[in-house]
Amino acid sequence: MRKDRGGLISIIAGLLLITAALFLVIRNLQEDRQAMEGRNAALAQLMEIVREKSPDPTYSGAGTVPQITETAPEPEYPDYVLNPNMEMPVRSIDGHDYIGILSLPSLELELPVMAEWSYPRLKINPCRYVGSAYLNNLVICAHNYQSHFGRLSELAIDDAVYFTDMDGNVFRYRVAEVTTLQPTAVTEMTDSGWDLTLFTCTLGGRTRVTVRCESLDKE
Repeated sequence: MRKDRGGLISIIAGLLLITAALFLVIRNLQEDRQAMEGRNAALAQLMEIVREKSPDPTYSGAGTVPQITETAPEPEYPDYVLNPNMEMPVRSIDGHDYIGILSLPSLELELPVMAEWSYPRLKINPCRYVGSAYLNNLVICAHNYQSHFGRLSELAIDDAVYFTDMDGNVFRYRVAEVTTLQPTAVTEMTDSGWDLTLFTCTLGGRTRVTVRCESLDKE
């Protein structure tokens, strides 16, 4: 009798664990869908702003490299070159401030980037963790939603990465390293010396998938 009872308790416990796991999967799928909708809505508005502000008339989206011809006039230096310590310009959409658009062509992803990070904001779109594209120390974080950084580990060495600020300036990078860091490795994440860092949690949140990028625009 006791054996039957113990077996029944084990079955019930197993069913509860399966139910809890299914609940988490369903919740994550719902959050991912909401994040994708938020991403698409913000991205459409940001693209319009960037097209209007871009110093390059051939600009057609994040990751577009400005076209320079032999007859093109000498380009004027943008403000951030003359003053790299300046604050990155922001644009507000639905009450949230954004600093630009991140483009990962090999993953076919274009993502709006919020100006400041917080856990509630991460559920909406990727966020600047610290730093600036102008100082070559920008760090961007995002949830591991499939519509955000869920495929970040698929980036390979030498893959192209682009960041377009809200004035239409395009910053070009190459992936130099894909690694994993512990959640406690804050200094390694923020004071790494890399020009651009992208990171997200692994499943379960025990470690951080971390992508290091080098600028292709340095002289």
